[in-house]
Amino acid sequence: MTKDPYSLPAEEFYARGDSYFLPHISIDCVIFGFHDNQLKVLLLEWKDSLRWSLPGGFILKDEDIDQAATTILLKRTGLEKIHLQQFHTFGDPNRDRKKHGINPPKGSNPKSWIMDRFVTIGYWALVEHSKVTPTPDAFSRSCSWCEISEVPELILDHNLIIEKALESLRLQLNDYPVGFNLLPAKFTMPELQSLYETILAEKLDRRNFQKKILSLGILTRLNERKQGGAHKAPFLYKFDKKKYQKALKQGLSFGI
Repeated sequence: MTKDPYSLPAEEFYARGDSYFLPHISIDCVIFGFHDNQLKVLLLEWKDSLRWSLPGGFILKDEDIDQAATTILLKRTGLEKIHLQQFHTFGDPNRDRKKHGINPPKGSNPKSWIMDRFVTIGYWALVEHSKVTPTPDAFSRSCSWCEISEVPELILDHNLIIEKALESLRLQLNDYPVGFNLLPAKFTMPELQSLYETILAEKLDRRNFQKKILSLGILTRLNERKQGGAHKAPFLYKFDKKKYQKALKQGLSFGI
């Protein structure tokens, strides 16, 4: 067996990929990034069609499920140690490529294993936008960011997967400081508030937000201000890594 079946030529992958992977189960990843005050997701544009999809993949027969998701994220972003959350399993009986008019590549067996119905495990991940190198897979012509508000019609139930991922992320924000994974090492309080407002799709009171976020005790204000701003540029902050990691494990009562 090859160490990386994803490196197989497309024809061979479609012909005998089922000899490497668990049957009828897949992984789809909603990779969130934050840039220009906009929440974005990473999408794949398919070759030889106008279709778009989430980054995804399959699970090797001897592979841990979380490790499979981590491998997919590494291949699409170039990043390791990404904050990753399994949030839902999607198993509608109509999750079938044939029923959605998706055909295998020309020359491939129309009864290929990949045309069967798949149950997919949904993961969302939070990444710092500037550190990502979007990389398409062997079946896609491009991998790029798309604003949440401008996501096109995707294959199968991938639009629903994004909706469910966003719901899960919003719930997490009240108990865990997961949104911070989307920011650079140094950031301003307005940038942090903008992140929360974008994810929650609502405006937050500035004073109340700052009071609550500082009460968590996981931020350190730096003795420097954001460059290139107004005369009274806002101070920069960073995370106290030990307190931040503890908060991720134990949870917080933020209650935005």
